[in-house]
Amino acid sequence: MKTRLQTSLGQHLVLTPQLQQAIKLLQMSTTELELEIAQAVESNPLLDWADSSDSSSTANEAGDGNDSDAPAERTDAGDDWAPAELDWSAAGSGGSFDDDDDNGSAAERVAETETLADHLLWQLHLSHLSSRDRSIGAALIDALDDDGYLREPLATIAETLLPAIHADEDEILAVLHRIQRFDPVGVAARTLGECLLLQLDVLAGDTPGLILARQIAAGPLERLPRSGVAGLAHELKQPLDEVETAVALLRSLDPRPGTQIAPLSQDTYVVPDVVVWRQNGVWRAALAAHAGPKVVIHRGYEQLIRRCGDADAGYLRAQLQEARWLLKGLQQRGETLLRVVRSLILQQAGFLEFGEQALRPLTLREIAAELGLHESTVSRAIARKHVRTPRGTLPLRAFFASGIDTEGGGEASSTAIQAMIRRLIDDENPRKPLSDAKLADLLKSSGIPVARRTVAKYREAMNISASHERVRIA
Repeated sequence: MKTRLQTSLGQHLVLTPQLQQAIKLLQMSTTELELEIAQAVESNPLLDWADSSDSSSTANEAGDGNDSDAPAERTDAGDDWAPAELDWSAAGSGGSFDDDDDNGSAAERVAETETLADHLLWQLHLSHLSSRDRSIGAALIDALDDDGYLREPLATIAETLLPAIHADEDEILAVLHRIQRFDPVGVAARTLGECLLLQLDVLAGDTPGLILARQIAAGPLERLPRSGVAGLAHELKQPLDEVETAVALLRSLDPRPGTQIAPLSQDTYVVPDVVVWRQNGVWRAALAAHAGPKVVIHRGYEQLIRRCGDADAGYLRAQLQEARWLLKGLQQRGETLLRVVRSLILQQAGFLEFGEQALRPLTLREIAAELGLHESTVSRAIARKHVRTPRGTLPLRAFFASGIDTEGGGEASSTAIQAMIRRLIDDENPRKPLSDAKLADLLKSSGIPVARRTVAKYREAMNISASHERVRIA
């Protein structure tokens, strides 16, 4: 078989390096973007961190040219909202302002907190235990969850110690009892009742209701939500006032002692990319300062390139081109993000004004069609992005919701329906909770026809128990 040349015509899409970089920057979160910029400044001598004067000039050059949405002055209208710490006079014409308390990056402002495991291991190494018991204790501490509970059975702990240590459950239980005396009190418990008993053991013997509280924690604690205080008093054959004192003592204890060392609220640190506020009754949006370019081209190297010939400055010219691509990509990222957010606040003004119940159905396709963008571009623009609003810092995906046709000819978003379900459950009679079928009937009477299984799906998505588990007898 002979080889031969053959020509053919065809069309195919080619992603240039500039386009690939723009797509990469667009879908980055704020923290990821800061790391990307830091790496670029470290590797490219033509990039330099922008000071305050350079930042304002860069914003003027890279902004979208629309000054109408930049906050010029703070209004005092009663129905307007704006971040209290905003320096309105310092807002750049590019539609961005500094929302940081300092000039440090968000990653640098996250304090490195001590974890629960670190805190317990520190106490373990200070204890007078043998090396064998310390190894068993380290395995137990490693098995604790964020709340400080030991969910794994002792047999599983014994298996994790093999083949280095062969320990039976009694030996592991002895070490567990030592760890349960560590700080915070109640840690390493296996059940809620055991956790409360450990905390009751450190109280003074004359604490009111202590003896009865221990009896409740060791026995009918799980039946307390359903039976109520009166039912518990009848079961224990104790006076109602003494049972109330004991229950009040139990409620004063911490059911999640592990969060005292590593609070759940510090697990994540959300940095808003955009701030939304209302000025003179109109919702406006602006990029936060850390969402815009924070780097500039190094003027000294740029002047050196002009004085040198092409042969002598080939490397610097290539680095200059890459720096310009990065700055352009950052500019396009900010412009696209701001366009998407401005479209969202126009579509979801009712959500910003009245909350989840006013959230209208909205899809990526609608926003993409309005802005003349592809759906994938809108999806990348809102990925891992957050916006600061009068209702708190929200992910941009919270502005999108699927819809259900109502009897009136309109649509209701799934988020609004969930908010209605939560409100109905909050207002229900705790002695006779609303079933899923009853909730569906109430929604249908409000003009929202949903099936019982749909109500059950939304209820489970909000982590709300079924009606038979919500029964409370006060």
